[in-house]
Amino acid sequence: MDWSVIVLIAVFVVLGIAGALIYVGQKMPKHDTDPFTERLNEFSQRGEAVSLDEIELSQPFAERVIYPILRQFGEMAAKNTPQNALQETTRKLELSGKAGWIDAPMFLASRFVAAAVLGILVFAVCKFSILEYPLSKSLLYGMIGLVVGFFFPQLWLNEQIKKRQLEIRKAMPDALDLLTICVEAGLGFDAAMSNVAEKWENELSLAFARAIREIQLGKLRREALKSMADRIDLAEMSSFVAAIIQSETLGVSMAKVLRIQAEQMRMRRRQYAEELAHQAPVKMLLPMVGFIFPSIFIVLMTPAVLRIQKSNVFGG
Repeated sequence: MDWSVIVLIAVFVVLGIAGALIYVGQKMPKHDTDPFTERLNEFSQRGEAVSLDEIELSQPFAERVIYPILRQFGEMAAKNTPQNALQETTRKLELSGKAGWIDAPMFLASRFVAAAVLGILVFAVCKFSILEYPLSKSLLYGMIGLVVGFFFPQLWLNEQIKKRQLEIRKAMPDALDLLTICVEAGLGFDAAMSNVAEKWENELSLAFARAIREIQLGKLRREALKSMADRIDLAEMSSFVAAIIQSETLGVSMAKVLRIQAEQMRMRRRQYAEELAHQAPVKMLLPMVGFIFPSIFIVLMTPAVLRIQKSNVFGG
């Protein structure tokens, strides 16, 4: 079999595995307890007599095979990683909302795995495929692929953080309107937050639900709200939490504070949309210069070039 066919098959296999890992990771439910313990409790409630091997085999393939392997690599990477880097990675995972299915050591391990896979893959494509680059050039491209593979998970994580913050920013005005209606109807603030968490299914409702669980477990409301603001790291959320804490301290009407906050959040959302609208012409400039203008130039100049060639102006 030709080397190019083998490399092409390897490329599709690696891309398929990477896509499956990303899909499984995004669809994986967040576990507060051990999945094996949850499965054991499930079989115990059903009253079925099963062995531990059957319970373990009933778990998804990602939890049985992929996650333990990544965890082993993560433990090895964590031993040689500074504590500040681990803490920063943990914070970014919290900000992205992905801390429920992957921790900092596993994420660091995924960076090294992605670097190794992409580096080897690029080297194999450059060296053994129809390209047949020299060894030095193949090694250079392989090193570039290694660097790209190492930084790609970090770029993906930063993009997830921006996506989550944007979703929360868009949902906050409507959520505060619902909170205001619930408080004015006679519900307490905790009950109003629970109502918002039950009615919606987005990142903001998940953040509210986690804060409510912390309050129910005995954490002070102000501490739970501050932790929620730290996990989101958004100016609008920090302003909202500060207003709620100040309202509790000074004894101001909660409904009035929520109504004012809802109006401010709606104004900030409109200002953010206007800011993005003003940035659109600048962002459109690069694709216009790179793609649209050359096409227009070709369309306009081609007839003139053809006429010049037919008239033999330069041919004599």
